[in-house]
Amino acid sequence: MSAGSPHPPEVSVSEAAAAVAGGAPLIDVREVSEFEEVRVPEAVSIPLGDVLGRANELDRDRRLYVICAVGGRSLAATEALRKAGFDAVSVSGGTNGWALEGREVVRGPASS
Repeated sequence: MSAGSPHPPEVSVSEAAAAVAGGAPLIDVREVSEFEEVRVPEAVSIPLGDVLGRANELDRDRRLYVICAVGGRSLAATEALRKAGFDAVSVSGGTNGWALEGREVVRGPASS
């Protein structure tokens, strides 16, 4: 990605999966109902409208991987997080791409 690019950085599902497997945080910015329908097991639900209000829950010292259904909302969240000083990247293809690659997903309400 070139300097001055208008879009926040994106990473592939494969790159995100490797990082998450190594313990990197994965933030799912879809609505709770979508998250409960299907999600990446390690993902933490923080709906797009709540991302900046819950920024205190996020680690500023680690790269954050941001995912949604296909990539639109995660790009918006990534841009907002980067402006707030976080190292955030969007997962291109989102949860749909994750599942299409045959990677593990979880269905049903999240346990508390």
